[in-house]
Amino acid sequence: MKVITHDEAIKFIKPGMTIMIGGFLGVGTPEGIIDKIVENRIDNLTVIANDTATPERGIGKLIVNKLCKKVIVSHIGTNPETQRQMIAGELEVELVPQGTLAERVRAGGAGLGGILTPTGVGTIVENGKQIIEIDGKKYLLELPLKADVALIKAKKCDYYGNLVYNFTAENFNPLMAMAAELVIVEVEEIVPVGAIAPNEVRTPGVLIDYVVVAGVK
Repeated sequence: MKVITHDEAIKFIKPGMTIMIGGFLGVGTPEGIIDKIVENRIDNLTVIANDTATPERGIGKLIVNKLCKKVIVSHIGTNPETQRQMIAGELEVELVPQGTLAERVRAGGAGLGGILTPTGVGTIVENGKQIIEIDGKKYLLELPLKADVALIKAKKCDYYGNLVYNFTAENFNPLMAMAAELVIVEVEEIVPVGAIAPNEVRTPGVLIDYVVVAGVK
């Protein structure tokens, strides 16, 4: 991995890209990188995330500034602007049950062709999807999710890029680190090799391409 600035990081993010962004209501979201995307008006993005946070936080800033053409998320209930844009036809929203969303991202990172889940069978979620019956039970075939770039957040990393997250801020970040062509992580601090015990590592450095340090311009 290589340590870069926020300005250098956003050079890898182009209009029209599909990007994954970690976080749960903004917790575990790389706010510094998002602020730079807003500042540079990188638009026409497809964002894969758990949610769109709130208008003033995290992914919500991308929504408010109309930088997204589509979001694939598990809910939008905490961001009225996402709801407004969806109803007005300004933003395409694909709502995915939260567990299914996580498994689709995991499948993308693991190189699987999809997952089978009973969640959504018999509801509008099944519309347009293949239904497979196994031992008399129906399952939906949900396809994997991948991205051009994953933007994730960690508490700290060592000089090899091994990551440690801050409690529940871990959420979607480890899964997304495996499901994108390029992975950029925003960390609070970088520590020497050996300062992180092997059993504390949640994402190995081999998955990380670039590191930016929060608060450092």
